Amino acid sequence: MAMLRPAILLFILLALITGGLYPLMTTALGQWWFADRANGSLIHQQGEIRGSRLIGQNFTAAGYFHGRPSATAESPYNPLASGGSNLAGSNPELDNAVRARVEALRAANPQASRTVPVELVTTSASGLDYSLTPGAVAWQIPRVAQARQLTTAQLSQLVAEHTQKPPVGVMGMPVVNIVELNLALDALRNL
Repeated sequence: MAMLRPAILLFILLALITGGLYPLMTTALGQWWFADRANGSLIHQQGEIRGSRLIGQNFTAAGYFHGRPSATAESPYNPLASGGSNLAGSNPELDNAVRARVEALRAANPQASRTVPVELVTTSASGLDYSLTPGAVAWQIPRVAQARQLTTAQLSQLVAEHTQKPPVGVMGMPVVNIVELNLALDALRNL
C-alpha cells in the first residue's frame, strides 16, 4: 500500500491540474484576450444573433450572394456535421454534381460571364466556408443587382468595402465574408 500511495496522490494532483486548473486558466485567458473569438465570433444585429463570421450560411435567393456549396450532412452549412463529400476527383458523381451546379449558376446568372468561378461549384473540406474570393463574388453582381434593383457600381463598391485583405500582402489572398456582405445588403434595403 505504501508504494501505491505516491502513485494515487500524483494521479489526483495531475488530474486536478490537467482536468481543472489548466482548462479554467485557458478559458479565462481566452475570454480576457480574445473574447469575441472565444465566444464564436457571433454577429449581433439589433440585439439578435444573426450567425457567426466564421461559418457560412445557405443563401439561395436571387437577391443574395451565394457562398461556396456545402456538402455537410442533413442540411447545408450544418456545423454539427462538418465535412466534405469525400468524392474522388475521378468519381463520375462529382463530375455530374459540378456540371449540374455550373448549369444552375449559368441559368440564374445569364448576364454573367460563361466562365463560372471554380469555388462556386466545388465544395470545401469542411463544408462551412464563409468566404469567397472577390472574383467569385463579382461574378454574381449582375444577378444580385437585378434582383435588388441596384446598380452594379453600388454592389461593386459594397463588395470592395467588405473585402478583407491579408495582414501581410504575401500571406494569403483577399476574401469577402458572404454572411457579412449579405447582412450589409439587407441594411441597404432598410435605409
